[in-house]
Amino acid sequence: STRIYCRPVCRARTPRRDRCRFYTSAAAAERAGFRPCLRCRPELAPGFSPTDAADRTARAAVARITEGALNENGVDVLARELGVGARQLRRLVEREIGVSPVELAQTCRLLLAKRLLSDTALPVTHVAYASGFRSLRRFNAMFQSRYRLSPTVLRRSAAGTPLEVVAGESRETITLTLAYRPPFAWEALLAFLGPRATPGVEHVGGGTYARTIGIEGRAGWVALSPDRASRSRNGAGGGSIRADLSISLLPVLMPLIARLRALLDLDASPLDIDRHLMGVGLAESVRRLPGLRVPGAVDGFELAVRAILGQQVTVRGATTLAGRLAKMVGEPIETGHSALTHLPVSAARVAECSAATLASIGMPRARAESLRHVARAVAHGTLRLEPGGDAASVARQMVELPGIGDWTAQYVGMRALRWPDAFPASDMGLRKAAGGATPARLRRMAERWSPWRAYAAMHLWMGGTILDDEGDESTSRSERRSLGG
Repeated sequence: STRIYCRPVCRARTPRRDRCRFYTSAAAAERAGFRPCLRCRPELAPGFSPTDAADRTARAAVARITEGALNENGVDVLARELGVGARQLRRLVEREIGVSPVELAQTCRLLLAKRLLSDTALPVTHVAYASGFRSLRRFNAMFQSRYRLSPTVLRRSAAGTPLEVVAGESRETITLTLAYRPPFAWEALLAFLGPRATPGVEHVGGGTYARTIGIEGRAGWVALSPDRASRSRNGAGGGSIRADLSISLLPVLMPLIARLRALLDLDASPLDIDRHLMGVGLAESVRRLPGLRVPGAVDGFELAVRAILGQQVTVRGATTLAGRLAKMVGEPIETGHSALTHLPVSAARVAECSAATLASIGMPRARAESLRHVARAVAHGTLRLEPGGDAASVARQMVELPGIGDWTAQYVGMRALRWPDAFPASDMGLRKAAGGATPARLRRMAERWSPWRAYAAMHLWMGGTILDDEGDESTSRSERRSLGG
């Protein structure tokens, strides 16, 4: 009756159930004529987990639309990229989330705009273009028709004080929040990312993960840390990550937010994952690290490079090689952070290098050739290392390339493709955690962890304990040392 839609965690007075309707997505609620609540702020809600969508193509389409795929191109272009017809794509998306691709794109733009109006002091014009609208007039008209108030009125009525754009000596920043479903093992995530941080590109310290980013021709940096005020912003039981980013990334904010969410695995449903793993032999580890995430990647090729460099070497050795490669091939960038000096290596620039040049950083010539093969495949578009697609098919495609085995394909599947059931059974760290099991035996052991084998792998890499069917520990923690890419 209020014509307002809320999140289930909203602390406003709850109407009688017979006065409510329930929708699976914000887009579906807005299609029915509802506008978002100003108190629980649906635009801050975590997104769908990788297993929420039943149809793989629909899941890929939703992921791409959320990243802004329809901001510049139409549904026909997206459909061709996904290998289906435009009419079929519309039907799949409509069946999966209850709205058309265009309606979903409009809701994503408007919710991002609402978020920027509430949380920043950016001028309305900047908000419009950062949200994917091509004109201020179109933005104002869409906002008024959908939310029945103007952007400036919403900004005045938003709870709290907008965060100012901060001007520093050598940079300007904007601050946003990224919501997640608790619990969240943040320190464990940093403990995994820290030793694997590419020198010059990534840095972990003081409870913060920082990195450079190049996306759609824009370059900048971002720093991620826990948001201490998240409970008041996200409702009871909610949590957020604070994202400080250079204002140079504002024009690519939609794809950037999607990639940061994938990097930190913010759309996971940890209670469901933990409940499953506790019942199949990993209870002790889950109790020690509830809400452990599978760290993703902001760029699939960057993660593939890291995986190839990590073949048959220690984590420290792979990190050293990654830093040398970034310095040799990565584009220099001025960030104001002494630890962030280069952009990640791109597929196009690596593909231009000879095997001898790549091998000069200290890796075998054969591995350098493997890196070039992957770079060429990604640069030519024949290999797409991004979430939402057919991860199993991509893994099979990868192992057909010279020098790429199952370990590399599964590791890329876990982190770059966001495949929750990927499992690199030949990994030495996982095998040691399973008492020296062979890859075949470990694969059989891991069947009970499906469909969350990637999360089980993270628990084992972080020192988890496996219990057999009788409840006995299969190996002691002191006997294990993980390589883990």
